Amino acid sequence: MAFLADALSRVKPSATIAVTQKARELRAQGREILSLSVGEPDFDTPDNIKAAAVAAIQRGETKYGPVAGILPLREAIAKKFKRENGLDYKPTQCIVGTGGKQILFNALMASLNPGDEAIVSAPYWVSYPEIVALCGGTAVIVPTRAEQGYKLQPEALEQAITSRTKWVILNSPSNPSGAAYTRDELKALTDVLLRHEHVWILTDDMYEHLVYGDFVYTTPAQVEPRLYERTLTMNGVSKAYAMTGWRIGYAAGPDRLIKAMDMIQGQQTSGACSIAQWAAVEALNGPQDFIASSKKAFEARRDLVVSMLNQAAHLHAHKPEGAFYVFPSCAGAIGRTSAGGRKILSDADFVSALLEEEGVAVVQGSAFGMGPNFRVSYAAANATLEKACARIQAFCAGLR
Repeated sequence: MAFLADALSRVKPSATIAVTQKARELRAQGREILSLSVGEPDFDTPDNIKAAAVAAIQRGETKYGPVAGILPLREAIAKKFKRENGLDYKPTQCIVGTGGKQILFNALMASLNPGDEAIVSAPYWVSYPEIVALCGGTAVIVPTRAEQGYKLQPEALEQAITSRTKWVILNSPSNPSGAAYTRDELKALTDVLLRHEHVWILTDDMYEHLVYGDFVYTTPAQVEPRLYERTLTMNGVSKAYAMTGWRIGYAAGPDRLIKAMDMIQGQQTSGACSIAQWAAVEALNGPQDFIASSKKAFEARRDLVVSMLNQAAHLHAHKPEGAFYVFPSCAGAIGRTSAGGRKILSDADFVSALLEEEGVAVVQGSAFGMGPNFRVSYAAANATLEKACARIQAFCAGLR
């Protein structure tokens, strides 16, 4: 009898973590490695949020809290959804998890049975299909196209829905492409979903505040109120407030789903870290100046990276609407040989050779379900981005 669970055979290790580990190993050997592989703001958590955490410690807020989250945070979450998204949720319809991943796990574990399907558009965040698989479901991957901005099209969504479809997972702005859906684009998708009453929507809005230019952000239940009763709207403080290590994700949705998620979390981790929750209260209720300043910096970095990548031989980079990623195609590099003698037969080969020869860490697009591409995170200082992109240009110029 095998010791390890069969479920592990359906799951792949995280490619982003693997690239980060390889970069660490090369640094340990004395190499200068420029990492553009991590989806994490390089800014520090704002001082008012850190001060709120310190104050919570000093007040003795160090005991177990409710599984679903402390009431002041759930109230802040409900106010945030009303203030920024026009969505009415009671605090009892809100739940706090240890990061967005736990929210996803809870929702899918509470709802998926063997044979149930969840539609995921590619390129996708690496964890979506893996979490679906671990929860016993089947991820149905629907490819998108660069010329359509890497966005799921309503016709493709319609064709992917079957009697076994339970969820559609949407992510706007997207990791890894940075694609963000306009109100009209979301309406076209919600029109399809109105015709299929058995399908629920899980919308990952983690990068909500990182949209650029005159883009106006909207979320599915806001665009189509008739889908309110079968939409789980997920968000968190990680990206907008540079709080990745605090591990606070949250969601709001119909009572019966939130209660089921609460029950699962009660047997899994119980409530999230009490101190991090008080910090998140300040993040949501306190001054929001940090968002505007960091967004301005990210937009300038996006423009820099897209421009430099498009000056590299054999690459083409689409200009994304949001998040802090660019997802360039390296199709022109396939079949060539690097200056170091490495044959480039796939995007994984491209990424590996780039890391070994030029010391730049990025993640292959195939890890996100689409290649030949690679993901560049521009959540790094401008000087680092300029140096890394110059090295990418040099690497591409050496391809023969």
